[in-house]
Amino acid sequence: MSEFQELVKSFPKTREYVRDFFVYGFKTRNEFKGKSPRTYDNERRRLESWLGSYVRKDHVSGGSNISLAIDSNLLDTNPLFRVWKTKSFTDNDIVLHFLILDILQDGRPLTAEAITDLLLSEYDALFDIQTVRRKCNAYAKEGLLEKQKLGKTVVFSLSLTLPCWLRSNENIQDALSFYQMAEVFGVVGNELTEQTDCQNQTFRVKHSFCVHTLEDEILLSLLDAMNKKAQVRLELKSSRTETKTTSACVPLQIFISARTGRRYLCGYVHKRNRFSCFRLDSIKCVTPLDSSPDYDELTEKLDHNRKYLWGVSFQGEEGHHLDKLTMTIQALEPTENYIVDRLKREGRGGRVTRIARNVYQYETEAFDCNEMLPWIRTFIGRILELRCTAKSVEQRFYRDLQEMYEMYEI
Repeated sequence: MSEFQELVKSFPKTREYVRDFFVYGFKTRNEFKGKSPRTYDNERRRLESWLGSYVRKDHVSGGSNISLAIDSNLLDTNPLFRVWKTKSFTDNDIVLHFLILDILQDGRPLTAEAITDLLLSEYDALFDIQTVRRKCNAYAKEGLLEKQKLGKTVVFSLSLTLPCWLRSNENIQDALSFYQMAEVFGVVGNELTEQTDCQNQTFRVKHSFCVHTLEDEILLSLLDAMNKKAQVRLELKSSRTETKTTSACVPLQIFISARTGRRYLCGYVHKRNRFSCFRLDSIKCVTPLDSSPDYDELTEKLDHNRKYLWGVSFQGEEGHHLDKLTMTIQALEPTENYIVDRLKREGRGGRVTRIARNVYQYETEAFDCNEMLPWIRTFIGRILELRCTAKSVEQRFYRDLQEMYEMYEI
C-alpha cells in the first residue's frame, strides 16, 4: 500500500475537496458520494496538515463532520493560500532545484550543457543533459530563470531577486498586505510579503470570501483568453446534480457579487445566440480555442444589455426578451420618505413615481425578474400591488405570500 503524501498531484481534485469541507462541512465521510473512502481520508489529512487550527470536527450519529471554521474578521491573511504552495516532486526535482539555483548564483549565464558539467564536477551529481534542459526551460517559464539566445546558443541565468527597496519600503509592504486581503490573485501579494519577511499588521477585512481563491487558476485562464480575444471551451460540473457538460463561448467579462463574493463568467454562446453566465466554481477546466472575429462587437452588445440585468441571468420567461415589473407601495409622508429613497437607491435604474398621497410606483425592465424577488420581499407589508409581464414571477410572489399567511395562521 502506498504511503500518504501531503503534496498535491491533482489540484482540481484538491480544490473540490477543500471547497466541500469549507462550504458543505456538515457532510460525513459516507456522504461524499462518487469518491472512495481512501481518497476522502487522504484529502482530509492534507486539509488537517495545511489548516489544522481551522479544522473543526463535530461528532454525529453517522460518524463525524469535518468543516473549516474561519472567521475572516480576525485573519491577517487568507489561510487557503497554503493550498497553492504544495506540489508533488521527485527526488531529482528537489536535487536539481537547489543545485541549479546554486550554480547560477554568481550571475553568469550558462548553457544547459555547462550546467550539466558543473553538476557532475562540483556536486558529483550525474544528470542527462535533456533532463537539465527541461528543468531549466520549466524554471524559465515560471520566472525563476532568465532564458536568452546568444546566436545559436541558449543560455540561462538567475532572475533578479526582489530589490532591496522593496524590503525596506513600508508603504510598499502595506500595499502588498492590503492587496493579498482585498484583491483577486491575492496569493501573489501573500508570496511577496513572505519573501520580504513582512507580516500584515495593519489590515483586516470584515467580509472576506476566502474560498474564492480556489478559483484563481480558472480565472487566470479566462482573463488570458479575454486578453487574446479568443473563444474557450468550458468543462462544467453542476454543484447540485454533479452532472458534467461542456460549453463553448466567447468570454467577455467577470461579474462578482458584492453580497456573496461569488464570481461568474459572462460569455456569448454562439450555439444558442445569447449571453450566458457561468459560476466560476462550476468550471473545472478551460481550453483556449481560436480567436473570435466579432469580439469587440459582442463586448459593445454586452455593455448595452447590462443595464437590463438585475443579477446574472439573461433568461426570462420564454417568449419575452425583456420583462416589465411594476410594484406599488405605501410610504407615509414625510416620516417614511426613507422608503422612497431606498427604492431610488437600490432600484438599479428603475423609475419611481408618486401616484397619490403616500403611494409610490416602481417600474423597471429586466431580462429575468425572478432575480428581483428576494429584494421585493423586503417591502412586504408595504406592497399594495405587484404586476409583471412574466406571470410566473407574479404567481410565485403571491403563492409565497399565501404560504407565509398559512404558516403564521393569518
